[in-house]
Order: sequence, then C-alpha cells, then structure tokens
Amino acid sequence: MDRLFLLLLAAGFGLAFAMLLSRMVRADRNRREARARYLDACKSLLTERRTGEGTAGFPRLSGRYRGRLVDLQVMPDTLTFRKLPALWVMATLPEPLPLHATLDMMMRPTGLEPFSNFNTLPEQIALPPGYPEAATIRSDAAAALPPESLLRPHLGLFDDPRMKELILSPKGLRAVFLAEEADRTRYLIFRDAEMGAEQLDPARLEPVLDALIALREDIVTNRSPQSESRTA
Repeated sequence: MDRLFLLLLAAGFGLAFAMLLSRMVRADRNRREARARYLDACKSLLTERRTGEGTAGFPRLSGRYRGRLVDLQVMPDTLTFRKLPALWVMATLPEPLPLHATLDMMMRPTGLEPFSNFNTLPEQIALPPGYPEAATIRSDAAAALPPESLLRPHLGLFDDPRMKELILSPKGLRAVFLAEEADRTRYLIFRDAEMGAEQLDPARLEPVLDALIALREDIVTNRSPQSESRTA
C-alpha cells in the first residue's frame, strides 16, 4: 500500500513537472514570437522594407519613409540599477550629412545607456539658454559643430518626456525614445522584466521620423554651418 502510494505520488509530481515544463516552453515560444513581431505594425510606414535580426530576439527593420532611408532597432535595458527595465527604440536616418562633427544630446544621462556611445565623446558642451534643463550635450569636435540655432527650432522633439537622445553626425541622424517599461508590480515581486508583448504603435514612431526628416532638411539647406556662430 505504501509502495503504491509512493508510486502515485511520484507520478503526480512527474505529471505536474511535465505540465510546468510544457507551460514554460509555450510561454518562451510565445515571448519569442511576440518579440519577432514587435515592429510589424510599423511596416506600413515604410516602403522597400527589409527585416533582419536585432538584439535579444527583437527585429531590425529598414526601408524608406517619405523617400528617406530609415533604420529601426530595438534595445532592451535590464540593468539592475534601473528602477524598471526599459525598452528603447532607435530611429536612424543613415544618410551622410554636411556636418564635420558629432553632436549628441542626451536627457538625464547615467553614463550606462546600452544604446549609446554618449559617454565616450570627449567634449561636453555648455547648455545654451532655452534648451531642456535635463539635457547634456557632448561632441567629438566642439569647434566644428553647427550653430545652436540650427537645432533650436527642433527642440520640440523633447516635449515628449519619453524622448531620450538625439544625435547629429556626418553619418546621419538618430533619435532614441522609451517605448515601454516593465510592469512595476510583476518586476518588483517576481523580477519579471518581460517587454514587447504588444507591437510598437506606428503613431508613436511617425512623429519621430517626421522630426528627423525636418531636421535633416534644415541641415542640408544650411550647407556651410561652420561659417556662423557656434554652440557656446
């Protein structure tokens, strides 16, 4: 009788373990599939689309928006010092510009942003009057920067508190914004940092791309920016 009971108990534990393992495998598959589709809703914004592999199972999407080349990447940030893990989207216009230096404007930098080389730029630029107080500006060649008046009309991009970084460089433009944070309750109790279950809303991305294109047009129009006054 005792042996039969032990056999039944072992079978019960085995069945429970098998069910748990099955649920874990299914959840992992669903998570991977959701991440792979994260940018699908934004495909409607682009022509000549190409999709590749990005970071941590998220896709990389490129194509043309309003005739301009666009590259979209997704970067999860699960560093333990953060209050909540975050999911960042990097929107890049990877076409050369008539610039001779890189300008990187970061909101509330920590120096550990996994999506940025901000902290490696050697020169910090004094923040011009009227710029967002939480911003820090760095460059690789401050003397070669365009005038701050070129960027000023486009600072409305940072009216959105989720906007994190704007980069102007000879290689093109990039904007980085916060797409999502992990659920606070699940993270604090279960340390569950899962993000990306819902696809990125095109309405969130489109204004960022429009802003980058408007900035690009101003830079190209002002082909001799070094002849004017520069950022202080």
